[in-house]
Amino acid sequence: MSSAVAKKIDSIKQRTRISSNSIAEMVGATPQTLSRWTTGKNDPQPEHLDRLLEFDYLTERLSEFFEPEDAKLWLFAPHPQLNGQRPADLVAKGRMKEVLAVIARLQDSAFV
Repeated sequence: MSSAVAKKIDSIKQRTRISSNSIAEMVGATPQTLSRWTTGKNDPQPEHLDRLLEFDYLTERLSEFFEPEDAKLWLFAPHPQLNGQRPADLVAKGRMKEVLAVIARLQDSAFV
């Protein structure tokens, strides 16, 4: 599984240009743990794997609207539809569904 996990982490980095440390924070892991997943020394625990896969999905949705640098800015800037909170902070708190709802509204407005 580790090579598949490494590919997911790499995809997230490519889509958002965010650091490994930021990805670790988003999925509730330490940077060292994320490094071990990337190198195949360890596999993520189920709850970390779930969060990693959800974050991968979220960044995939973002990439439909933003280039990587813009996606990074979107994740780390306060957002009016999130009461001024940063999407990255909500993701790190496990509140990914709220961020995905905002992305869904982006998609809805793109097709209006």
